[in-house]
Amino acid sequence: MNRFADKLSFFAITLWVGGLWAIGYLAAPLLFASLGDKMLAGMLAGKMFTWIAYVGMGCGVYLLIHRLAVFGGSALKQGFFWAVLVMLLLTAAIHFGIQPILAGLKEQALPKEVMESVFRDRFARWHGISSIGYLIESLLGLVLVLAPRRS
Repeated sequence: MNRFADKLSFFAITLWVGGLWAIGYLAAPLLFASLGDKMLAGMLAGKMFTWIAYVGMGCGVYLLIHRLAVFGGSALKQGFFWAVLVMLLLTAAIHFGIQPILAGLKEQALPKEVMESVFRDRFARWHGISSIGYLIESLLGLVLVLAPRRS
């Protein structure tokens, strides 16, 4: 494969995994710790998670296609390929499956905050599932960062 495509794959790994770590473990916790308004902090964190989900889906698709183009069918025997695929599936499940549930619970709780409503337990459960998925995705990102480079 050409060097540009290889460099682009390294950039995709850096953008996706770096974004996951920076948003999930630095920016979002800082928002909740710094802002007095937890609803505002949640809204801002949600927007960042939405952006990194789309970035991740784009990077994940590129990384899978690149890996298949470089290694052909033997890519299916590599941990890197499966780590990317699982990360991509987790991203899609969280963004398109769990996040709409959380948004619906927030909407149903209005005019109260969801954590002050009867939906608190359900919201906390789904938020916990989402957080575990995000953690798994973040750890799989470590596989991508530490994967041997071919250049």
